[in-house]
Amino acid sequence: MPYICDLHIHSKYSRATSKDMDIEHLSKWAKIKGISLIGTSDFTHPDWLKELKTNLTEKEYGIYTHSGVDYILTAEVSNIYFKNGKVRKVHNVIIAPSFAVAVEINRMLAGFGRLESDGRPILSLECDKMAKALRKINADTMIIPAHIWTPHFSLFGSNSGFDSLEECFGEEAKNVTALETGLSSDPAMNWRLSSLDKYSLVSNSDAHSPSKIGREANVFDKKAGYKELKEILKKKDAKRFLYTVEFFPQEGKYHWDGHRKCGARLSPSESANVNHRCPSCGKKLTVGVMSRVEKLADRPEGFVLESAPGYKSLIPLIEIIADSMGVGKESVRAEREYNSLIQGAGSELDILIFKSREEILEKCPPKIAKGIMNVREGNVNITPGYDGVYGKIEIFDKDNTKEEKQMTFF
Repeated sequence: MPYICDLHIHSKYSRATSKDMDIEHLSKWAKIKGISLIGTSDFTHPDWLKELKTNLTEKEYGIYTHSGVDYILTAEVSNIYFKNGKVRKVHNVIIAPSFAVAVEINRMLAGFGRLESDGRPILSLECDKMAKALRKINADTMIIPAHIWTPHFSLFGSNSGFDSLEECFGEEAKNVTALETGLSSDPAMNWRLSSLDKYSLVSNSDAHSPSKIGREANVFDKKAGYKELKEILKKKDAKRFLYTVEFFPQEGKYHWDGHRKCGARLSPSESANVNHRCPSCGKKLTVGVMSRVEKLADRPEGFVLESAPGYKSLIPLIEIIADSMGVGKESVRAEREYNSLIQGAGSELDILIFKSREEILEKCPPKIAKGIMNVREGNVNITPGYDGVYGKIEIFDKDNTKEEKQMTFF
């Protein structure tokens, strides 16, 4: 089986996260989902770091283990600072090769913010200066700008981001390990910027509860050690890095422009026509990922970067099950059927990606099997997300407008 990695999640010490985001539950759900390697998250938080040291066993350089699941030491930080006449807010994922290095990183970062305040601490530290300092602590440390298109806190965010990687990281841009696409964009959208060609595009769940891990992930041909993983990402080795598992980007909660309070959802062209103002109240719209890509892209929609790892757009199995039953994804019926399928057919990603059509038809109820195949074939209809509101997916109903059907094939 391929080696599937989810490198960006959060612990119970981050704001708005489940109390079950601990090692025991993460290991349990990694097996349910089919994740081989998972990021620990939040090693910058002193209490969580203590728990990690207690619960994880070193397996090899940079790789730890618990209950048969591999772990790698990761953290997300929020860099907020003033640069080039504007307040910048950029989230970055840091990956450390050992607890000793993590401690040194925390000692350095503590000079720029209160690490104990949140699992994702706010730092008054420029991205380029942080990247340089991390490299000095240990050359094996990795840095990955997180969900790079999210409007409020990201590298290219419309509200407080930059127009290029170099503007943000300066000379350290060459030392950035990879770029995280985020839930509201996919590789195809990022391929439209030729300036990103040299970087690997990774996808991670950014999960705040155990059941959400693996909703986006990275698929490698086989197990990779710490240094090997970094080399694969830096060299953008498409023979080893096979593809990413993605949300349909329209499902992400910042795909289109909009104003949540007024229920205004606008495509990039519609938003531009009203000068990015809410048609109902006149307030400034939250400019979404699609508009931002359109602004910075130097290639047309549909461009394919042949040398890059591919991607597969999926919908979580619980959503397919719930839609097939006509119930909510939090319902007891949907949960019961989900558990039954996991026990009888394999892990979630095994069911969604690797099982043959014949196996799916054999092991799944007919309508759920049809839903899985619809998702694999991209035969779904999506109403795009906007301003913090997730998009809505219809897996079975094909009576939507022509415009909605066209969005399926973006």
